[in-house]
Amino acid sequence: MTVRNRGALAAMAAGVAALTVAGVVACGSGPAKDVGAQDAAALATAPSSPTEGAPAGPSVAVAPGDLPAGEKTVPPVRLRIPSIDVTARVDPVGINRSTDEFEVPPSVDQVGWYRYGPGLETAAGSVVIAGHVDSAEQGKGAFYRLRELDRGDTLTATGSDGRPRGYRVVAREEYAKTKIPLDRYFARDGKPRLTLITCGGPFDARTRHYRDNIVVTAVPA
Repeated sequence: MTVRNRGALAAMAAGVAALTVAGVVACGSGPAKDVGAQDAAALATAPSSPTEGAPAGPSVAVAPGDLPAGEKTVPPVRLRIPSIDVTARVDPVGINRSTDEFEVPPSVDQVGWYRYGPGLETAAGSVVIAGHVDSAEQGKGAFYRLRELDRGDTLTATGSDGRPRGYRVVAREEYAKTKIPLDRYFARDGKPRLTLITCGGPFDARTRHYRDNIVVTAVPA
């Protein structure tokens, strides 16, 4: 992963929310500490058991490109998280060629699946979905309450094949945007997992960005 593209993905998580001053209080008063960080790290490094005959996938692309050959990708199309009252449409997104940033749907009640990473059928790697926390124009986003998720909470991602897939939260972490381990969260290796990302921490009025990212990791239930 190049420095430039790493910056793009960091900017993604910076741009996962257009920002309101009102949102500063709510988003800056996050959880007292991370939960499950060691579990999330172990999922990323544990050996996986790929489907027989499936080619080994490369590290996830961080720029527009073709999906890996030989895979039948099942994109998520809907996400439900009952404990924080989320029912959101999921759109496939990539990297904006002009800004070099992760493209999140402009409507804050929708979320974006990183389409150059694994789909829901994957036997290994991280399925990434990112969403807005809030917007000056549109108010609270789909992931406004993402920081409230805790270990054991459940969620459902429904694929384009119509099949709902259940997940259980194992970790919730907060990182400064300059320190988030993007290689881990955008990886194609390790155990299959769902990674949800939004912004968090205090709001910088000068840059119009939140300082941090909230990352929630969930495993197939």
